[in-house]
Amino acid sequence: MKLQYNPSVRMLRLPCTGRVDVLHVLKAFELGADGVMVVACKKGECAFETGNLAAERRIMFVKKLLNQLGLGSDRVNIYFLSSGEADKFVAAVKDMVEKVKKLGPSPLKK
Repeated sequence: MKLQYNPSVRMLRLPCTGRVDVLHVLKAFELGADGVMVVACKKGECAFETGNLAAERRIMFVKKLLNQLGLGSDRVNIYFLSSGEADKFVAAVKDMVEKVKKLGPSPLKK
């Protein structure tokens, strides 16, 4: 069974979400993204031990920044999933797409 998700989603693969930097997320918004979702390993299951926890701290910081800028913290979220949970991944994408649709296009879009 092939699971499908919203075709507007663009993926950037990294060896570990611990490599996600605040500037990466902010750059996505600068380039016109309406929202950013980070999919990390389940807590306690990170192959790089704490990369997912570092990513979570950075995403929480970005949420605060987005609120301060008036963009809304729901434009960025982190989801903790196992690589074998394709159905949960598709559900997470659907959840994120619905949140972003409610917020509308990013005010940073030109």
